Amino acid sequence: MIWTERQSGTSEQRPNDTRTNFQRDKARILHSAAFRRLQAKTQVMYVGMHDFPRTRLTHSLEASQIGASLVVHLSNRHPALAEQLELSEPLLESLCLAHDIGHPPFGHGGEIALNYMMRNNGGFEGNGQTFRIVTQLEAYTPEHGMSLTRRTLLGLLKYPVLASAIRRQELPPEVTNFRHLPTREWLPPKALYDDDSEQLDWVLQPLSTNDKKNFQALVHEATQSTHGKSALKSIDASIMEAADDIAYGVHDLEDAIVVGLIQRHHWEEHMFFDLQQLEAELSDFNARKLTEDLFSGSHHLRKQAIGGLVNRLLTSARLNSTEYNFDCPLLQYEVQLGAAEKILLNSLKQFIFKWVIRKPEMQAQEFKGQQIVMELFEVLAVEPERLLPENTRLRYLQQQQKGGNALRVISDYLSGMTDGYAAKLYQELFSVSSPKSAFQ
Repeated sequence: MIWTERQSGTSEQRPNDTRTNFQRDKARILHSAAFRRLQAKTQVMYVGMHDFPRTRLTHSLEASQIGASLVVHLSNRHPALAEQLELSEPLLESLCLAHDIGHPPFGHGGEIALNYMMRNNGGFEGNGQTFRIVTQLEAYTPEHGMSLTRRTLLGLLKYPVLASAIRRQELPPEVTNFRHLPTREWLPPKALYDDDSEQLDWVLQPLSTNDKKNFQALVHEATQSTHGKSALKSIDASIMEAADDIAYGVHDLEDAIVVGLIQRHHWEEHMFFDLQQLEAELSDFNARKLTEDLFSGSHHLRKQAIGGLVNRLLTSARLNSTEYNFDCPLLQYEVQLGAAEKILLNSLKQFIFKWVIRKPEMQAQEFKGQQIVMELFEVLAVEPERLLPENTRLRYLQQQQKGGNALRVISDYLSGMTDGYAAKLYQELFSVSSPKSAFQ
């Protein structure tokens, strides 16, 4: 089957291995170095601020469980269509486990920092980096990364377009001091790197010309000051994104309540009215009871409330046809939550963004992380042969010799770091404290 082919051209199947292709994809992701590093990368609250909140790793594990549950739910709700689409629990688990492995240290702050440093060399974006890791960088094969199946790679394409197709026509002015960087102006376009166009072409190879064109359609084109945006994704990517959104909107709310970043008065002042408006639309939904359970101080009541929110959102999901006419059924359908449930989830996400992510203490950590990433990039770009580790240095020199994008190698190196490792390297390079003697 063409969607279970691997770009390496070989199955690498070991003797007596009875796993399905998607189960093997899941194992390759789960055992990868990129996945392990998620344990020390920021999800919403920075690693080390508290010992309770999710990291990128635990978030990905929870998203994986929700993704598998969505497949079970959709298979029960649309049995014939689910069978036609061959929806797979291991496939969705794979997608959710892998969806964040391209995110750099220090969350979206690190992403903006790398995008600025790569501004003249293709930019940086977390989803694009995920695709790059699984198709090229992870050392499972010599040339094709994890050598995942084509359908798994298709499912990882949240934004199946190249950056050059949607990047704003004019970049903001460069800064002379990193501390003056206006970060909101340097948000990256949601896209794949032009450097990785060959890998994208391979994934889309089975599609008809018309399907490729429609699949890469844009919601809106780029303008002089704004990025364009892609319109579509495959059914698997659509389910993965729903699982990610549910995990983010609900579980990160739990974290923020437990560590005290969200107080009851914030919730009642800025969220309670919106919840009350949904009571008529959602069966057995009571805004007052939800508030009491979340903020009563009872751990089991809060946990039940969080689980109830996840269940409510998940079980509202259904499969709908897109407005396009595709030859490939994997592109024809998308998952959608119920109308009221979608409003509920968006309200939760916006509340978290405003009252957690944008809090000054969180933004201070993001700012610090941005400075670390930009200063590390600058010094590594000036002294690559001196400061890069041996394997990375060789990759840099190879790219340089063949006229490739050598700075992409530095971007790969930095984006793979955990928060702690980046901070440690920064300390080693820039600390004014006296270094310890090698003979001590």
